[in-house]
Amino acid sequence: MTAPDSDSVDYIAEFLDGPLEGQTDTRVLVRGAAEPRISMVAAVDGLESLFWYDKAEQRDVQGRLHVRYTFDSGESDPVESNHEQD
Repeated sequence: MTAPDSDSVDYIAEFLDGPLEGQTDTRVLVRGAAEPRISMVAAVDGLESLFWYDKAEQRDVQGRLHVRYTFDSGESDPVESNHEQD
């Protein structure tokens, strides 16, 4: 499915769960479609971590494509801190 507005070159990615839960990102359409799997880099305890998200669903919101992504914990860097507690 392409974006609802044929002139659009981007879409809104919404993160449903995982470390980026509730956040959004503007992404560029690839060959007119949203990516089925995306990676995001974010800092956890000051260290960069790589998180993988898979496309769950997409919808039109006021003429703009919004795609919801779910967290793939098995392929992502660990979310928990490795710091020892005193």
